[in-house]
Amino acid sequence: MPRPYLSSFLFLLAALLLSLAVGSVFISPEELWRVISGTTTNETFRTILFDIRLPRTVLIALVGAALAGSGAAYQGLFRNPLADPYLIGVASGAGLGAVLAMSVKWPYTTLGLMAVPLAAFLASLLTVYLVYIFANVGGTVPTTSLILAGVAFSSFATSLTSFLMLKSNSELRRAIGWLLGGVSLAGWDVILALIPYLLIGLTTLILNGYALNLLQFGDDQAHQMGLNVRRAKLIIIVAASLVTAAAVSFAGIIGFVGLIVPHVVRIWWGVDYRRILPLSVIGGAGTLLLADVLARVILAPQELPLGIVTALAGAPFFLWVLRRAKNQGIW
Repeated sequence: MPRPYLSSFLFLLAALLLSLAVGSVFISPEELWRVISGTTTNETFRTILFDIRLPRTVLIALVGAALAGSGAAYQGLFRNPLADPYLIGVASGAGLGAVLAMSVKWPYTTLGLMAVPLAAFLASLLTVYLVYIFANVGGTVPTTSLILAGVAFSSFATSLTSFLMLKSNSELRRAIGWLLGGVSLAGWDVILALIPYLLIGLTTLILNGYALNLLQFGDDQAHQMGLNVRRAKLIIIVAASLVTAAAVSFAGIIGFVGLIVPHVVRIWWGVDYRRILPLSVIGGAGTLLLADVLARVILAPQELPLGIVTALAGAPFFLWVLRRAKNQGIW
């Protein structure tokens, strides 16, 4: 296995084990192995691991993979190191769609839960379309225009979401914690509802790594090299929006994961999107798991919303990337 993938998988494995071990009840590595191997007689640990922590860990890993994968795709699509589902407003738009779906009172079954990401997906597609249209200047999408358009639509979507929650009944009250990035819906039904969206979306993005490489040369040159630019962009936008919407639907609006992870992967392992996309997926899963562990222990036994932890780490990183982009004349 090539070194980048081996390092990423080891990082993810360490994050998975840490997520399973750390909590209000600490499970030692030895006991964790006995529970997993089925040789323990401690039913309490077995219940904690398989009924509580394992579903949560799998959900957070999937969400991290989704956000980092879509972030890498958006950065390649817009040829912009600051493109991110959170910064360009796609996450907020997906959140609005999810809250609208929650207000319909879908049943808490796998089929009912799948309606929430579908609504979020449609809202995220509309958001990315509007942001792209308003940020487009002479056929290009400058960083400043992209961020300003994203902030404007994010504020608009967040305001509508807050309005809906203020008028909500008990069915929507859980959306308050969810909005800050939470996993109150953690469970195997949620994971089963989430996996089809991520499987389709992330697979599509990874298979379009070469198309993203060609798009880095500009639309005209990519077309001359044999790429159907309009079709490739449409596929990437739809797949990235689907992945973002699915993640937001079940874990809330979690910022900066889609910015930090692809950027670090690009610095460490190069600019080939055939490598950036899968490594971002793996790294995003591990990174969000570590953030969740911090959310559990910083104010233990109280738990911080996951979105607060990622924002505390991501905001300084965003400022660093912004300064680096200016110094390098990217915009």
